[in-house]
Formats: sequence, structure tokens, C-alpha cells
Amino acid sequence: MPELTTSDFDRLRDTRAGHPERIASVLASRRRRPLLGEDGKLFIVAADHPARGALAVRDDPAAMANRYDLLERLVVALGRPGVDGVLGTPDILEDLALLGALDDKVVVGSMNRGGLRGATFEMDDRYTAYSAASIADSGFDFAKLLIRVALSDAGTAPTLEATARAVTESAARRLPIMLEPFMSDRRDGTVVNDLSAEAVITSMAIAAGLGESSAYSWLKIPVVDDMERVMAATTLPTLLLGGDPASRPLETYAKWADALALPGVRGLVVGRTLLYPSDGDVAGAVDVAAGLVHSGTQHTGLSTDPHDSSADPVGSASINEPVSEGSNA
Repeated sequence: MPELTTSDFDRLRDTRAGHPERIASVLASRRRRPLLGEDGKLFIVAADHPARGALAVRDDPAAMANRYDLLERLVVALGRPGVDGVLGTPDILEDLALLGALDDKVVVGSMNRGGLRGATFEMDDRYTAYSAASIADSGFDFAKLLIRVALSDAGTAPTLEATARAVTESAARRLPIMLEPFMSDRRDGTVVNDLSAEAVITSMAIAAGLGESSAYSWLKIPVVDDMERVMAATTLPTLLLGGDPASRPLETYAKWADALALPGVRGLVVGRTLLYPSDGDVAGAVDVAAGLVHSGTQHTGLSTDPHDSSADPVGSASINEPVSEGSNA
């Protein structure tokens, strides 16, 4: 779609204020597509972080605070070839629908946003956004939830129970549901995810067993060391949560490419790191990732600039530090 203008945002605000009922009609008329294309892969752009109060990207604590800027970046990303869809909460997805950006896209509704970043109750991650019913009623294609398992925090128990219920309800509606599990703990008052292969495997085992049926369950997991062993832990279709390619692009893209080639891996879900690339080139960052997912682009020479084959990786490794839901980054 063409670049957004001031008039587009004027119409969006006027609709929300004066004709909110139009949101339902716009969603009902949205042009849909099959979940998987011919290559069986998915590349989804994630934008559900703000609802948890997670607005930071790298060293900017309010990078995602400007909603108009975020929408412009999302529209750029969704307009690039190879981008299959978007993950968001109702506010963002309905804005995108009113802007005409959701046709022919896989739309993923985010469910549990109640575990606000930094809150004392963060691990009691309430389901405060979409339900399986509302995702289906909106004509969306996929549900998504976050499962942070902290064995020392009692708030994990109600989260697991509510998550099992969401999986059951989604399966009853034949709605695919994306489960993003982590083994987590608090360190100096901050929730930290354990990104060892052992912890990721444990979290996958816990997530896969939730609900009365796993028929429509997918996993969303970080790219960590020993991914071959990690992927041997499940038969569920799996999407990858990538790291931040800004500091070591060659290494990061190479590990994405290697992981994407593993049996069972169906694609990539990346949000802040591609929507807010360090060089500001959203289209370029998205194109590199889309090429890895859909055409198996070789990672030799890849950098944050897809046209620059000479960039050398610098700085500290970032592939083991994905900017995940549970991160403060």
C-alpha cells in the first residue's frame, strides 16, 4: 500500500471517535489468505510489546511510544515481499485494519498482556487482550500467548492454568495458537529468561502439554546454541524468535539461516529489532529476514544493509540475547 499520510491518520481518528462500529465491518470484509503459502513457511512481524508497557528498543526507553511512527513502520514492513503477516493486540490490529494494511495477511491476535513489565505481579500474566473467541470472530488466523515459567514464583500457576484453557478453546475452534515459552526467574528485581538449550527444551515440553488437545498448537522459541538438539524436542510446528542483528549481523543472520533449515521450523517472528533497525532502514532489515525465510538466501555477506556484503560483525554477540517478550530491551 502507498505511504501513509496525515489524511490517513485523520480518517483513522475520526472513525474511532465517530463510527467505531466500522471496525467490525472492515474486519469482516478483510481479504484473507491461506495460513501457509507454497513453501510452507511464515514470516510474521510482531508488534504486541506496547500493551505490556515494553516500549524500549536497545538504548531508547520509549522507541515504540509514538503510535503513528509505529504504524508507519508496520505498514512499510507489511508492504515488503515475503512478509506474511503481523502479530498484535486489538488496538494495533484494528488501527492497521482501518488503514487497509491487513488484506492478504496472516493476522495473529495476542492474548495475555497482563504481566506488565517490571510489575510485582509480572509472572501472573493475565489474559487481558484477545480470547480465542474474539480472534475467531474478528476473522483472524492465529492466536499467540506467552508462557514464562518461574518455578519460584506462585504467579506461574494461574498463568499455566489460563494458558491451558486458551489452548483448549483455540483447538475447539480449530484456531492455530502460537505458544512462546520460557523458563524464567527474577534477578535483581528483573524477570530474566534462561536461554540455555536445556531450559528452552524444558519450556517447550511444558508448553506442548498444555490444554486438552495439541492439534492446533505451535511453538515460538528463541534461537539459541545447539538448535538441532532443541528442535529434536518437539514435533509441533515451530517459529523462531530471532535475536538483534544490529551488533553482529553476519553471525546473527547465519544462525537464523541454520535454524530455519532444521526439520520442524516453519519460519520467523521478529518485531522490534526489524521495525527499529539501528540504521533506520526498515525495508532493508525486513527484506533480509524475508529472504532467509522464503528463499533460503545464503547468509554469506549479510549485514543490516542487504546491499552491503562487506560489513564485518562487531561488538558483543547478540544471538543469545533475543529481544523477547520477557526482556527489558
